[in-house]
Amino acid sequence: MMPRILLIGKNGQVGSELARLLPPIGELTVLGRSELDLARPGEIRRVIGELRPNIIVNAAAYTAVDQAEKEEALARAINADAPFVISEEAKKLGAFLIHYSTDYVFDGAKRSPYTEDDPTNPLSAYGRTKLAGEEAVRAAGVPHLILRTAWVYATSGKNFLLTILRLASTREELRIVHDQFGAPTSARTIALATARLVESIFSRDNPGPSDVLEQYAGTYHLTAAGQTTWYEFAVAILETVRGLSASPATSPAGLSWVAAATAGRPFIAKRIIPITTADYPTPARRPAYSVLSNARFTTTFGFALPDWRSQLGDTVRAGS
Repeated sequence: MMPRILLIGKNGQVGSELARLLPPIGELTVLGRSELDLARPGEIRRVIGELRPNIIVNAAAYTAVDQAEKEEALARAINADAPFVISEEAKKLGAFLIHYSTDYVFDGAKRSPYTEDDPTNPLSAYGRTKLAGEEAVRAAGVPHLILRTAWVYATSGKNFLLTILRLASTREELRIVHDQFGAPTSARTIALATARLVESIFSRDNPGPSDVLEQYAGTYHLTAAGQTTWYEFAVAILETVRGLSASPATSPAGLSWVAAATAGRPFIAKRIIPITTADYPTPARRPAYSVLSNARFTTTFGFALPDWRSQLGDTVRAGS
């Protein structure tokens, strides 16, 4: 019997990819904001109680980092309170929960990759609410995987990749922060890894959490290998997309997602200038260094995500 899988957050960057990848693994129900309001605990309990899933993947989150400084209560409702309710309901059903978190739970004071055991110290409302969500899942006592990822991007939604393409089609000069370090990670790669984990937790003959996987429940870092800065990432994005012009079949003009990002305009950017964080103040403070160590994940599950440059190339070429 195939497991019943509930995916929450079908319209997000990772959620939209999971919606395409999970159907072969189980009987999938996908819910977005219009079907499930995470700010309403009673609604969460009712829906999960009716669906009775074997596994819940919570890919929903309040991710407007700067806006969260003004809307911390709403961010907390979605990023912390809702995961606690989801976890409680999952525990009642004996279901397994996969929940995503962020590198922003750290303050960036370290200068070597953060491990799962390093102290957390978020600098922003977004980081605080995501950390509270982690703590809520753990407190509920549900079998779970918390997957911390970072600098997530895709060819749809709102993210750095699409912002750079838009700016490159409207400005001759781009000024990009060069003193924040991280590992850009594609939504599709995160979703592929998640689907692989789901297959290892459940099988057609075992529609419940396996004893083996319960041993591995906990928090893991799941990001691209390597590290870069926002400035270097921006340079790589334009080099990669412009490089497609050598092949008419895959030229930027022929990629619908690029055309959507640029509103059909050609690139006019001539210079990308590195700047400091101080040169580009934002409402929310970002960690200066948020590279995460994937060693625990790799050792436990036997695979790792590709280097960030490889992920970027694959994402641009595939358009997803």
